[in-house]
Amino acid sequence: MQSVSQQVDMLFTKIMQLAENKQEVLLGKCESDAGLTNTQEHILMLLLHEKLTNAKLAEKLNISPAAVTKALKKLQQLHLTHSEKSSSDDRIVLWSLSETGQPIAQEHGHHHQATLATYDQIADAFSEEEQRTIVKFLEKLEKEF
Repeated sequence: MQSVSQQVDMLFTKIMQLAENKQEVLLGKCESDAGLTNTQEHILMLLLHEKLTNAKLAEKLNISPAAVTKALKKLQQLHLTHSEKSSSDDRIVLWSLSETGQPIAQEHGHHHQATLATYDQIADAFSEEEQRTIVKFLEKLEKEF
């Protein structure tokens, strides 16, 4: 039997392999056939709820504004997003979701929900006390980062 530290190390290795060049890790397969990156789909999902600036998207995704600009350029070429100047300040550009982008944004949101449901299903196999121990372990582990 492997030690806890060995199992955690193997898990993080798998997560890193899954997350390579991605801003998030979702379980299962994306149902959208749009051929977009996770980052592009996540931008669409964020725009489903509100109009956002490039800077706000970068902040929410924890990526560089340049990476957001590149993703938005591709999304705009595919007619999945629109840009418009703010009514209060012409220097501010707000991005919104096009009608074509809505199904992709919704699917990405469902993918998030399915991932969380899987986590809940796994956690349900443990007693409340065991779940508290797991949460405590994860909180301590997170502090190390």
